[in-house]
Amino acid sequence: MPTSRARHLGISIERPAEEVYAFLAEPQNFPQWAEGLGHSFDHVEGMIWAAQTPMGPMRIAFSEPNAYGIADHAVIPADGPAMHNPMRVMPNGSGSEVVFTLFQRSMTDDEMARDAGMVMRDLAALKALLER
Repeated sequence: MPTSRARHLGISIERPAEEVYAFLAEPQNFPQWAEGLGHSFDHVEGMIWAAQTPMGPMRIAFSEPNAYGIADHAVIPADGPAMHNPMRVMPNGSGSEVVFTLFQRSMTDDEMARDAGMVMRDLAALKALLER
């Protein structure tokens, strides 16, 4: 498989990284801000959840809570390979940076730009929610 084009999309949040990560480490919090990921999350087992995504029903595997700020998730369609989505929370002074890596998988440049816009909208919603 060739290397995919990637974009690193990030946002600063005026909350300590530990607090931001604790919020992101709970999969049930994603529907509060990640409209692009989906809604109607139902726990399956462990860190696996079922959700209604913009691409239809899928399973989502979230990374185990860890001390490194890793909040990755993989979207798993019923009939295809998992789509890994790296996400990190990093300290930035008294606040934090949240960075999401978007890979260009079987999509046009216009579709990639649209997806990047959706990710940034979701990150802005996360920022607004956590800075309230």
